[in-house]
Amino acid sequence: MQKYEMNRNFAVGSDISWYPQMLESGFVFKDKNGNEKCLLETLKDYNHNAIRLRTWVDPSDDPHRGHCSARETMEFAVKCKNAGYRIMLNFHYGDTWCDPGKQVKPKAWEGLDFDGLVKALHDYTYETVKLLVDNGVVPEWVQLGNETNPGMVLPDGSTDDFSKLARLYNAGHDGVKAASPKSKTMIHLAEFNDTDFIINYFDKLAENDCRYDIMGFSFYPWHLAKANGTTYEQAAADWNRSMKEIPARYGREFQIVEIGGVDEEEDESFSLMMDAIASIHTEPLCTGLFWWEPEGARVWSKYPLSAWRADGTPTKAMDAFNAIGY
Repeated sequence: MQKYEMNRNFAVGSDISWYPQMLESGFVFKDKNGNEKCLLETLKDYNHNAIRLRTWVDPSDDPHRGHCSARETMEFAVKCKNAGYRIMLNFHYGDTWCDPGKQVKPKAWEGLDFDGLVKALHDYTYETVKLLVDNGVVPEWVQLGNETNPGMVLPDGSTDDFSKLARLYNAGHDGVKAASPKSKTMIHLAEFNDTDFIINYFDKLAENDCRYDIMGFSFYPWHLAKANGTTYEQAAADWNRSMKEIPARYGREFQIVEIGGVDEEEDESFSLMMDAIASIHTEPLCTGLFWWEPEGARVWSKYPLSAWRADGTPTKAMDAFNAIGY
């Protein structure tokens, strides 16, 4: 396997927020040799040094669309930190999934005027980050929303009005810094392949004096193929355009905080990861790569883009992480 020395404090990680619920349900995790093993130990075998965890405002107890309350996330973050991992905290600013197709305002924030919403988002962010810090976890990175392409806490924070959206981002940024000054705040968009959209979005944030530290992006060629028939070759070309133009334009650190390939297409998913790593290697401002829920085996989650089999063992795709040197 070819090796790519990143020569910087590169974050190699995964979002494994489902893991506590999978364990509770009785799912048994194994290493590549079929031996029962703690996931946090197995990920070390795949070069991991970071874990990404989501949190929701007032989630249900549904094992797939719930949990991840501030306290649950804190408790799991403590375990990950004690296992030697750097921590990324991902605010969804909803009671369940937030992504480009849905940015639903938390129920507790309904009915607030805009100033009240800004305050609620600030205070919730501050209190959640402080909860982690008070329990010994200083998150290295904190996402201000998840895949916020249309904005967040809609309709108030829609991209129809970037001045309002920037105020919400600034409220989150200020809440993070008040609780943990060293944590880096991140704005996270889906579709790293859509260079023009990304440029337009961040240019408008700049026009509205938006405060944040770094950028984060998702990249899922499988979703692109299903949505509009984009071939992998075209998606990869678009990725490389963004990898070249985004850092050149903004001079700002960024990370790929979500990526994934089809679990049953192990060779193709391995190749996707190797292509991504080779491209990242050329850009020093790209400082992290995270798979989203690799452990979320389809037999449990119904999610097709994990990197774990029904028998509890990791797929070949995970081997690509060992091509990263840091």
